[in-house]
Amino acid sequence: MLSHSYIFALLSGSACAHIYRVLDSSFADPSVVYTGSDYYAFGTTGNHVHAQTAYSPDFVNWTLLDGHDALPGPYPTWVSKSSVSLWAPDVIKVSNNSYIMYYSAREATTGKHCVGAATSSKAQGPYNATVTNSSLACPLSQGGAIDPDGFIDTDGTIYVTYKIDGNSLDGDGTTHSTPIMLQKMHSDGITPDGDPIQLLDRSDLDGPLIEAPSIMLKDGIYYLSFSSNWYNTEKYDTSYGYATSITGPWKKQYAPYAPLLKTGTGSKNAGKLSAPGGTDFSVDGTKIVFHANLNGKDITKGRAMFVANITSSDNVISLA
Repeated sequence: MLSHSYIFALLSGSACAHIYRVLDSSFADPSVVYTGSDYYAFGTTGNHVHAQTAYSPDFVNWTLLDGHDALPGPYPTWVSKSSVSLWAPDVIKVSNNSYIMYYSAREATTGKHCVGAATSSKAQGPYNATVTNSSLACPLSQGGAIDPDGFIDTDGTIYVTYKIDGNSLDGDGTTHSTPIMLQKMHSDGITPDGDPIQLLDRSDLDGPLIEAPSIMLKDGIYYLSFSSNWYNTEKYDTSYGYATSITGPWKKQYAPYAPLLKTGTGSKNAGKLSAPGGTDFSVDGTKIVFHANLNGKDITKGRAMFVANITSSDNVISLA
């Protein structure tokens, strides 16, 4: 755990950006949920567990719950038993005693990833992945689905965004589509309601892909963060789009207001960031968690979790 008294400046809203590395271990694709009194973060398989978990009482000081597996299994029949490989778990709070985790796992027959849902009465889990035997999204012919992120709109409707993993098919010499999709859910949060719709897709400015979506709503504007380029290069960054309706039309934000995070962005206790991405918004839209290379350019050292405050106005997100 990193604990620095000056880190409290993160919450002060000062003019300069305050970004901090808060876990000194690999914790890729972080997401965050607020229980009403404290915070939990969840990360991709690592440190000998399927779904990593970290805890904070204040969003400032974070502790890795070493050995705690938020999604230990058993798993639905569609999940590979030989290599579970959970990516980018995300948790939403749906009531005082009910939480839903959305996750992507390796599918049993193809090795591609698909999206599933699990439930728990506690934010930290463990989550029950067999609450449903059906995947939420599994477009195998398009490359599968990864990076799910839950969002609850003001009318209580639950949505899940995810990326169609078209770049998993890139070995055929073609650059494939990697659209960000929006799936409306029934009130149980685990059953899809109708067909998904496309929100955004890659362009030449994004390189070969976009991924890792997260939605927030602030002052009547929906914002959708996403990462561009390959995660294992220094081109990896975080940008965003905006819309007045969750179903769109969505517009991407461009320079000088985006990318929001890129290689060279400064952090207070870890120097300049390298390949920042995998952003997740807090439910109130004032905070973000994300990962960046733990040790400079060396991706083999893992991706650490960082936190920052943000502000948003007039279709622009800024680091606070």
